[in-house]
This record gives sequence, structure tokens and C-alpha cells, in this order.
Amino acid sequence: MKIDLVIFDCDGVIIDSEIISAKALVSQMKDCGFDVNLQYVLNNFIGRSFSSVKKVISQTYGRDLPSDFEKLYLQHLLAQFETELRLMDGVVEVLENLSVSYCVATSSSPVRAMRSMEIVDLKETIGERLYTASEVRNGKPAPDLFLHASKKMGYLPENCLVIEDSPSGILAGKAAGMSVWQFCGGSHLKPVSEKVKEEFPEIVKFDKWSEFFEIAPSLKLKS
Repeated sequence: MKIDLVIFDCDGVIIDSEIISAKALVSQMKDCGFDVNLQYVLNNFIGRSFSSVKKVISQTYGRDLPSDFEKLYLQHLLAQFETELRLMDGVVEVLENLSVSYCVATSSSPVRAMRSMEIVDLKETIGERLYTASEVRNGKPAPDLFLHASKKMGYLPENCLVIEDSPSGILAGKAAGMSVWQFCGGSHLKPVSEKVKEEFPEIVKFDKWSEFFEIAPSLKLKS
């Protein structure tokens, strides 16, 4: 299949942020009187926009989150990002050596996404090729965000490769008619590693960015 554009998810793919986010969400929910644990968050909320998470919580617990929950959660999370957020090993080398175009499409809010890129020194590298769920009607697992990114970048969906970590992101990429690979190297996937191996057996899986060009040598710049 001809690939003209690689669309990278951000959290759990470019940055090792999901476990930080999950722990912060558990802490904030417990402070608000919700009985929740880390495993539940990892299984149900990874890769989803906050609006999607909010709906699931309301349906599951029969009550809404406090009106200031998202604001307080984001403040708490970004404070943790300042000291704990790290790039995935080897991802910069992949970005620098791609022979095709690329962009980033994330369920994170614009504020969180931009600050994340600043912290890991990727703001200038990614530039305007950063698309968030705030730009579309429906978040993942709907295909809206990936279709929006491919349209903005000027490429047909069938010529796009999505790199995702979460089930909701994988479903979104598949629904968009794109090729999808799963990056399994994030620290948040370790507690659910067996489940990850069993899900989506039909797609390419890898857990080290050093393997990327071994799988797709045609996507690497000629030296």
C-alpha cells in the first residue's frame, strides 16, 4: 500500500504520558468521591477525549463530574508533566528520517497538547501539524479526527498510516479507511500487556521505535 502521510497519535505514542494522566485522573476522581482504580481508567479511558470520558463517567456512576473538574485536573496534570513527562525513546529519530509527510492527531485539548510539545522540545518540529479533538464533532473511536488531519495535510485516507496505542484510536483509524499500526511501548500498556497482544491481531504491533524502519524501510529517507 502506498503511504504518503503518517499520522501519529501523541499521548502514549510520541510521549510517555498516559500513565501519568491515568494516575492523575484516578486521584482527582477519588477526591470528588468516585470509587475508581487505575486499572479501570486504563481499560476505559485511554485515547479518549475528555468529553468522551465525562460521558462515560456520568453513565457509569449516575452523576456528573463537578463543573470545575476538567480545569483542576488539567492544572494538576500539567504540573506533573513539568517534571515527569518524557519522549518515547527513538521517536525523534523516526520523525527526522521519514521520507513522507507526517502530522500529529490527538484527543488531548489544545492547551495540553501544545504544552506537552513544549516540555519535550517538539513544538518547533511539529509546528502547525498538530490537530486536536477540539477541531471535530466526534472524538475517537469516531474517524473524524484522522479524516480531518488527512484533509488538512492534503492526502487521501487510503494513503495514510496511523500510529496508535489505544483501542479507541485503532478503531478510529480503521473507520477512517487508513492503515493502522499499534505502538505498544508506552508504560501504561504494561499492566494490560496480555490484553494488548490479543486485541486487533490483524494489525502490525511494535514496542520500540528502533523497529519502525525495519518494518517499513520504504518510509525512511535514503542516506
